[in-house]
Amino acid sequence: MRYAPVDLSTARWRKSSYSNSNGGECIEIADDFPGLVPVRDSKNPHGPALLVPDAAWTEFVDSLKKQG
Repeated sequence: MRYAPVDLSTARWRKSSYSNSNGGECIEIADDFPGLVPVRDSKNPHGPALLVPDAAWTEFVDSLKKQG
């Protein structure tokens, strides 16, 4: 599936709840993008972001919860 270009310049990013205070290996996601979950590396905030379909993101998070 192809999506139209997404402008992330006004995205409000939030860190993973598993983030530590040392700024370790973390991801950030942005809300308010219907159908998509933008994901980026918190250590490289100006780098690229992945755009994950929201259903795939939910499945990914659910599978992590089952493992932990």
